[in-house]
Amino acid sequence: MWIDAPPFLLLFIGGLLAGVTRGVVRKAILLVVPVLGGLNLIGMQEGVHLTWDVAGYTLTVFEVDRMSLLFGYLFHLATFIGNMFALHLGEEDRASMQHSAAMLYAGSALGAVFAGDLIVLFVFWEMLALTSVFLIWARGTERSYRAGFRYLIIHVLSGVLLLSATLMRAHETGSIDIDQIGLNGSFYAWIFLLSFGIKAAFPLLHNWLTDAYPEGTATGTVFLSAFTTKVAVYSLARTFAGEDLLIYIGAAMTAFPIFYAVIENDLRRVLGYSMINQIGFMVCGIGIGSAMSINGAVAHAFNDVIFKGLLFMSMGAVLHQTGRINGSDLGGLYKSMPFTTGACIVGASSISAFPLFSGFVSKSMVMSAAIYEGHEVVWLVLLFAAAGVFHHAGIKIPFFAFYGHDSGIRTTEAPKNMLIAMGIAMVLNVVIGTFPQQTLYLILPFDAPYSPYDATHVLTQTQLLFFGALAFVGLQKTGIYPPELRSTNIDVEWSYRKLGPWVVNGVGSAALAIDGYVRSSVMALVHGVLAAVNRAHGQVGPLARSWPAGSMVFWVALSLAAYLLFYLYR
Repeated sequence: MWIDAPPFLLLFIGGLLAGVTRGVVRKAILLVVPVLGGLNLIGMQEGVHLTWDVAGYTLTVFEVDRMSLLFGYLFHLATFIGNMFALHLGEEDRASMQHSAAMLYAGSALGAVFAGDLIVLFVFWEMLALTSVFLIWARGTERSYRAGFRYLIIHVLSGVLLLSATLMRAHETGSIDIDQIGLNGSFYAWIFLLSFGIKAAFPLLHNWLTDAYPEGTATGTVFLSAFTTKVAVYSLARTFAGEDLLIYIGAAMTAFPIFYAVIENDLRRVLGYSMINQIGFMVCGIGIGSAMSINGAVAHAFNDVIFKGLLFMSMGAVLHQTGRINGSDLGGLYKSMPFTTGACIVGASSISAFPLFSGFVSKSMVMSAAIYEGHEVVWLVLLFAAAGVFHHAGIKIPFFAFYGHDSGIRTTEAPKNMLIAMGIAMVLNVVIGTFPQQTLYLILPFDAPYSPYDATHVLTQTQLLFFGALAFVGLQKTGIYPPELRSTNIDVEWSYRKLGPWVVNGVGSAALAIDGYVRSSVMALVHGVLAAVNRAHGQVGPLARSWPAGSMVFWVALSLAAYLLFYLYR
């Protein structure tokens, strides 16, 4: 450690400089800043490093422990790899916007994981949304603009919920600390869970991910896959560890995306569903709540950033070189993009949890914890999900992108910086998967010894993968496996992209009709009253005529007599 400043500060400065510099200077900033930031975390002492007194509250801007350090290392590593992958961008790619937004986005993620209280977390929670949306808009298409606005609305809503829950908790308990909350019967606890669940892509709250991420730029989606959902996982681990409800939410998250991913044609959207699947393992581990399961959840978050980033990079390279990303339009690219093909296969092997690849040493930890804690049914769901992710991410993506039918596309390999970034991720996936005890396990938050390479784990996972491959081949040969078709798959987003506007328009039309009827009825009544008054008081009305004085005296006398009679006999 050479400076005792919040880690986000260095990346914020780098992001601002990246927006105003050009050429070699900008490239140096993009590569040097995350390296310096990561090195600065080495040897960082645990505890509170920076506080700020505001309005009677002590805000903890920078607090360190083992879990935040793990995510700190991860986010610096992801920033370096992502910047390397995007190093070739020119001004025609809106490079200033993309580089600056990516660095500020990474800095916001660091600010969130090193935040020591909920107010500071809220500030960076909203900054995550505001900075990341530019990586979607930078693509410059009508679809990306619309998806970006939907993404921004949903994430700002998540921030509003987080702030509301924080204020309610502060009012009830006087505390704004980030600590165990749990579903303790308080209304604010459910609001916290909803806020974190939106960013973690819980079931029915997940479509912002599969809607927006595929519309990002080829390089921007690599950053998008690394930070937002992992900050949500970190927040859940801090506040809802051991909450049984998360076990079942996580299990559902691992299972349902499989069916959508199998029929999806856009390969980056397939990876979006796959991301939800992998986050489900993390959420399930957090819900189990043991030291092993929490270690497994955060270890899988660490590995997911690397292997999912590698898959997004391989698909980004394909999109960059061919301009296409649908499985129906691709195939045969292994002939002209062999290195990218190899990178995709390594990422697919890692996400599928092949032994000696990174996914195996973290996913098996969560599944073992489920068995040890007596959640046999959940373990079976996780086993099914592990086989399913092998189908859609482990086989489908490399098969339809690089093999399958020959699309006739002949291109060249991606720029060298893209290949270097993919090469770094490939090495990390293999090194972590082969030597977990000497690498990843050293920085886990809890001391919970675990050995992934015993006969039971290896044989079970190998059998699962080989029989999964056999099932894919059988379904493919018999024509049962869904073909890649140009189509639009209906998901929960239909409720707010189609059903919502239809309901709003229908209610609006009904309200206008009722309003028109009420207005016309009231105006007809008013006109009728005015017409009656006019008949009585108008120029020819009886009350507007000249009456003789004798007649007036008669009527006055008659009124007086009536009053006297009423007074006498009341």
